[in-house]
Amino acid sequence: MFGNVEIGIDLGTANILVYTKAKGIVLNEPSVVAINTQNNQVVAVGKDAKEMVGKTPRNIIPIRPLKDGVIADYDITAQMLKTILKKLSKKSGVSMRKPTVVVCTPSGSTSVERRAIHNAVKSFGAKEVHLIEEPLAAAIGAELPVDEPTASVIVDVGGGTSEVAIISLGGVVSCRSVRTGGDKMDEEIIQYIRRHFNILIGERTAELIKMEIGHALMDHPEESMEVRGRDLVTGLPRVITVTSTQVQDAIRESLLSILETIHLTLENCPPELSGDIVERGITLTGGGALLEGMQEWIMNKIHVPVHLAPSPLESVAIGTGKSLKMIQKLQKANK
Repeated sequence: MFGNVEIGIDLGTANILVYTKAKGIVLNEPSVVAINTQNNQVVAVGKDAKEMVGKTPRNIIPIRPLKDGVIADYDITAQMLKTILKKLSKKSGVSMRKPTVVVCTPSGSTSVERRAIHNAVKSFGAKEVHLIEEPLAAAIGAELPVDEPTASVIVDVGGGTSEVAIISLGGVVSCRSVRTGGDKMDEEIIQYIRRHFNILIGERTAELIKMEIGHALMDHPEESMEVRGRDLVTGLPRVITVTSTQVQDAIRESLLSILETIHLTLENCPPELSGDIVERGITLTGGGALLEGMQEWIMNKIHVPVHLAPSPLESVAIGTGKSLKMIQKLQKANK
């Protein structure tokens, strides 16, 4: 048992990841909580709660307390954090008494939203809470030289937000955030299938379609998959076949919005750092970076090298944990 544990938390819209110095990533759970509406008790958290989505009785509601990377429901987020850290204590045998915690926040979040994250983490008994901007954490996790006087460009496509940042000397030089990410793409797939097939599908099915046959806006060999949903005319279950071209069409708007954000960020880059970007390129992190063809599509559009982070899904959590040893330095750079 350790007296003072240092942990990094990536409070993502889609997943919560916890990183400890000694063991790396020790927990990766979906940011979903199932609540019993009759007594407001938490029934399940994480994977167990995600499996209940769309399948619960009337009195149990699965909730995602984080929306667009920030806290939408404060009390439920605090309860979710407590449950997750209890789970972590049991699983790893590490005492979670008064840990020092670094949490990442979206760069576009307001001071009120940051305060909510700080308080939610503090309320489960943290000794100290430090906040770090998500793009900076993603860059550290992607092993970019953030504290050197060269430009590191990070594109973090998360569940709720996509962020593009140019980082130099441990601080953010230019940054833009758009509230478009994996969740918006899932929603667009649901709406597309509803409009074109008169079929209603759930969030989990939409996410599966995106992961299986989703593709960035490039020519590719067409794939298809069978999708089950409810016919809006007859009300009966029905099976349809959806192609990857149709999925591409559905998520087009989100992808173009992310590309525009990259363009706008690069336009605001100081000329001295532009040379570094041409030479070193940009790095993709986040779950959206794993969309088929994403890397080549962005490379073709902005004409600079595009690299994929070593572990895109875990970059922010790894960076949050690693930033523990350089937090004072980073906070000075960002003051």
